[in-house]
Amino acid sequence: MTQSNETTRRWLRRAGSARLEFGADYNPDQWPREFWDEDVRAMREAGVTVVSLAIFSWARLEPREGVYDFAWLDEVMDLLHSGGITVDLATATASPPPWLTRKHPEILPVTRTGEVLSPGARQHWRPTSPIFREHALRLVRELAVRYAEHPALVAWHVNNELGCHNIYDYSDDAAAAFRVWLRDRYGDVEALNHAWGTAFWSQRYDDFEEVLPPRLAASHPNPTQQLDFKRFSSDALKQHLRAERDLLHGITPEVPVTTNFMVMGETKGMNYADWAAEVDFVSNDHYVLPGPQARDELSFSANLTGNLAGGRPWFLMEHSTSAVNWQPVNVAKKPGELERDSLTHVAHGADAVCYFQWRQSKAGAEKYHSAMLPHAGTDSEVFRGVVRLGQRLREMAPVAGSHRRRAEVGIVFDWESWWAAEHDSHPTDRLRYRQEALDWYTALLDAGVRADVLPVGGPLEEYRVLIAPILHVVPAALAGRLRDWVAAGGHLVTTYFSGIVDENDHVWLGGYPGPLRDVLGIRIEEFGPLLDHESVELDNGTTGTLWSDRIDVTGEDVEVLARYKTGEQAERAAVTRRRAGDGSAAYVSTRLGPDGLAPLLPALLGPAGVRGELPPELAGRVELAIRGDHWFLINRTDEPVDLSALPGAGLLGPRGVTVLHRG
Repeated sequence: MTQSNETTRRWLRRAGSARLEFGADYNPDQWPREFWDEDVRAMREAGVTVVSLAIFSWARLEPREGVYDFAWLDEVMDLLHSGGITVDLATATASPPPWLTRKHPEILPVTRTGEVLSPGARQHWRPTSPIFREHALRLVRELAVRYAEHPALVAWHVNNELGCHNIYDYSDDAAAAFRVWLRDRYGDVEALNHAWGTAFWSQRYDDFEEVLPPRLAASHPNPTQQLDFKRFSSDALKQHLRAERDLLHGITPEVPVTTNFMVMGETKGMNYADWAAEVDFVSNDHYVLPGPQARDELSFSANLTGNLAGGRPWFLMEHSTSAVNWQPVNVAKKPGELERDSLTHVAHGADAVCYFQWRQSKAGAEKYHSAMLPHAGTDSEVFRGVVRLGQRLREMAPVAGSHRRRAEVGIVFDWESWWAAEHDSHPTDRLRYRQEALDWYTALLDAGVRADVLPVGGPLEEYRVLIAPILHVVPAALAGRLRDWVAAGGHLVTTYFSGIVDENDHVWLGGYPGPLRDVLGIRIEEFGPLLDHESVELDNGTTGTLWSDRIDVTGEDVEVLARYKTGEQAERAAVTRRRAGDGSAAYVSTRLGPDGLAPLLPALLGPAGVRGELPPELAGRVELAIRGDHWFLINRTDEPVDLSALPGAGLLGPRGVTVLHRG
């Protein structure tokens, strides 16, 4: 299955018109009936057009095995439709009801240490449990048949945040499914032995039945076993997504199906680049994470989601109006952040702005999580902000359906490198793959340069510059693809701990960075991780941490852009670039952070002719994102910014967003 413009148009036709959708998760079953009419009235005031419904309602929909209660959901569906509000109807399979876990405790996940996770929270199910699958699909069928023709239904919402709490299950069900997955991948046990390097530590297998998940062991589990188990675990959840999707497509072929990804922060167990083609339109949940790059991380995640969607519109299924409840300290959003956060997602391709949730819960684990309608009610600044945003989204209807405009710079993002680079038994356990990628993104934003964050399997050839931070896993085919792209005039930038292993997590021999040595014109014999208190100075005035490679320059036309000034590698190359015809390949051997990367960007981007699209005085203060003919200008600061250098623009308020039409 692949996405298409038709699936997006189908959503818009069912929704009634081309518009930016606005809404939230709606949980009416948490509230007495007398609240529902007020909910719909307030939704209309806010401009809500769509709600995700029944996400955690399995126990209400099927209170006893095989006994269904749809009367309340019928009434809610009809009430929403009469109010002009459409429904993204969930399959309600995210959290099984108590009767199911009591009757079948064997559906409960098992940790790597052998502990069985109890019910009482959510997502207490094994992705590979045939018993869970049977009961879940039975419920999905009942829902699909009952609501197939309901006029409020515009999309199906499979499960919810698949893998948020149950990505890694080490149960006997998982072990059996893992063996099947390995047979499919390798064909025979000798191929498995080769891939896993089982000659080490006497791990050679004689039969697939001897293979287990990487449970708690006396020492470090086999690294390729760990990598394959991550691949398998992502695939197991993808198979559940497919099972629900295929059933829904069979009964309601005209209703698009989605599930909410979680492209944010350190949520890394699900390979969303692999999942994106399985849904009719990409959806994502995102919550702002505290820290100095909080706003940039939001933009990074929205950008990556837009590229997972292939540049087509996607749907923001969840974010927060204000504080969340699950961080160590949950701070309310500042004035302007509700709107800026939402419109940044729109700038990167979202055609829907939705929240968790509509009405803030009175009880339960998320009662302190903000909502569109807070505990304070409609007479609150949060609700007034929601109403203002709803009005602005209505005014921005011409943006709906437009595609993201490709940038000239691409930041390559690879889930398998993320997984493998952070395994145990490595030169350092301080390495953070996503942080390095985010640092480059922030540095480019600071320089006023647009960049796309794109999966490694994406259209790399369309970019002038590719930045591939910690591209740790480099199969031969990818290495060849990058070499050919550089030879054709592309400009590659990569970093420490790149080009180290192949798809089996086997080290490329002959020196680092393996199959990228020749195109980079360098060779490294030994890794140089730094201790926590250590840093190194470069001769361009910047400071490196985490890593410090000993680089031998081996190729012709290699220019040293920066040298180490202090440390064990003093006087040796720290940053290099090799010219290759009209292209080039550069290597950055230490972690510099956004500030340290800034002085390098002119030298790395200059040969490709890449420069910012905004006046220099706006660089760093304003983020530019482009959808079709619409320029989104996002104030990255807490101060007003004068945009008068741009035709049709004026003063942009603190944390503000303005949209200019550039026909």
